[in-house]
Amino acid sequence: MKIKVINGPNLNLLGIREPAIYGKRDYAALEETIRDYAKKRGVEVEIFQSNHEGEIVDAIQTCLDNVDGIVINPAAYTHTSIAILDALKAVALPAVEVHLSAIDEREKFRRISYAGMACLTRFAGLGFDGYLRAIDFLIDRAAR
Repeated sequence: MKIKVINGPNLNLLGIREPAIYGKRDYAALEETIRDYAKKRGVEVEIFQSNHEGEIVDAIQTCLDNVDGIVINPAAYTHTSIAILDALKAVALPAVEVHLSAIDEREKFRRISYAGMACLTRFAGLGFDGYLRAIDFLIDRAAR
């Protein structure tokens, strides 16, 4: 099984950006956590991050015929990007939305998730563990 993890804007600033909300560990630690867990679970993982909406759309499109599932943290694009929603719908792969923070408990505008409309489920407010739960979800779904 192969999973692509796609991260949106400002995640490259983990550990620096609002550590009270997003934690003190940096993006390299997130990548290491994901890679180590995927290896333990016997799945191949590819990780991508961009601050640019079009690059995220391109990354989603490259998943077609190349991966079995997508874990996506669209970050701020969660609440604004119909293009990301449309790309997820176009590739029609099992996708899981992840957010480090509990977005439903934050500002009202964060309760809208366009990308989530094309995802099977969401893990939010679990920090790095949300990514691991998303990987487990995709593995379990594929096993059924």
